[in-house]
Amino acid sequence: MAELTSRRPYLIRALYDWVLDNDLTPHLLVAADADGVDVPRQFVTEDGKITVNISPGAVRGLALENELISFSARFSGQSYNVSLPPGAVLALYARENGEGMLFGEVEAAPTPPDDGPGSGTDADTQDEGSDTKSKHPHLKVVK
Repeated sequence: MAELTSRRPYLIRALYDWVLDNDLTPHLLVAADADGVDVPRQFVTEDGKITVNISPGAVRGLALENELISFSARFSGQSYNVSLPPGAVLALYARENGEGMLFGEVEAAPTPPDDGPGSGTDADTQDEGSDTKSKHPHLKVVK
């Protein structure tokens, strides 16, 4: 079975739309020290995080893509091009009431599969009788 793509970028887009549909202000909480994060360092907190207002009136050119979130925003009057992988987003929430979703830990970018000889990814070489992975769904309750 092929490795699944991350759910995080899809959830970020859905939550962003939901927050805007309810006339609220979407904010991202980002792990600023994660790989691939480009944010103005002077606004990063001591614990390595930055909160960014991503409402349409606060940013320009917002792209919520599967591999990269990017936009231009003003920080203390200075324009800055922000870019970050969706895996660095720790939460997306509405400023007014805190409603949204906490994603938890930083999610590392997927590593490309090793399709070389002996990699074990060829379905024909796997023993159908072996059950190395659980076939039960792994779901978590989100409150």
